[in-house]
Amino acid sequence: MALSRTRRGLAATNYWPGYVDMLSTLLLVVTFLMSLFMLTNYFVTQQASGKDTMLSRLNRQLSQLTELLALERSKKESLEDNLSSLQATLLDKDKENQRLNALIGEQGGKTEGAEARATALGGQLDQQKQITNDALAKVEILNQQLAALRLQLAALQEALDASEVKDKESQVKIADLGQRLNVALAKKVQELARYRSDFFGKLREALGDRPDFQVAGDRFVFASDVLFDSGSADLKSEATPQLDKLADALKQLESKIPSDIAWVMRVDGHTDIKPITSANFPSNWELSAERAISVVRYLIDKGVPANRLVAAGFGEFQPIDTGDSDEALRKNRRIELKLTER
Repeated sequence: MALSRTRRGLAATNYWPGYVDMLSTLLLVVTFLMSLFMLTNYFVTQQASGKDTMLSRLNRQLSQLTELLALERSKKESLEDNLSSLQATLLDKDKENQRLNALIGEQGGKTEGAEARATALGGQLDQQKQITNDALAKVEILNQQLAALRLQLAALQEALDASEVKDKESQVKIADLGQRLNVALAKKVQELARYRSDFFGKLREALGDRPDFQVAGDRFVFASDVLFDSGSADLKSEATPQLDKLADALKQLESKIPSDIAWVMRVDGHTDIKPITSANFPSNWELSAERAISVVRYLIDKGVPANRLVAAGFGEFQPIDTGDSDEALRKNRRIELKLTER
């Protein structure tokens, strides 16, 4: 439209329309600028209000930061104090470390020796560990063997219990048999004592009432001087009649005593305390034993069974009289006959 007006102005040279157009345009521009100013003012007002709010928030944050700064300064001062204390402590520790290093240097030689000893002890410890392991293995084997032995012991205990039952029964039987045996032995002893009494009675009758032949308890005693010369074991010729009577009495006794009684006539030789030393008799042991053997041999030669005779020598160790007079010595030199069980 402006272009058409321009064309008409050019044709009629009319300026008013152009002026009107200019004013309209200027009005539009002013209106636009006013609107723009108002919008700008609005935005500026809004921004200023926001800036006040932000400024208040920033002031609060600044106040908080100021407080935090004061707190941090206080912490910094405390940390500085702690740092000073730690530095002093560090200096003390440095001095202590220096002292310890000096001590370690002095102990260095000792430490090497200790390490060597420790190494040796370690080797010994390994060796002991090996020994311990071997011992444990042996203990395990022994435990197994012990378990087996316990089983065997249990079996043996059962067998022992059964055996004890049988043993008790056997002991009852043995006790009964023992009582019977004691009764039987008592009877045999009584019978033998009776035969001994009869034998000694008949022997006394045969030999006569002579002081050199006497009965002493369960023994018939001959004085050695009647049978032997001093220091000799050979029988005197004048002693043979008495020994013959003794042989006859023994043979009669042997025929009377029942065969189930095991009896023997023991011939005991005794000497006095005077020592003897000769080629034939080094001591009284040999002399007493040889005299008893001489009597036994003579009785065997006269028909007395050899299994009923025993010869024993006692030397000077069984005296009748402990004195040292001639009478005491004569009593101790003797031959004793004892009828006893075999």
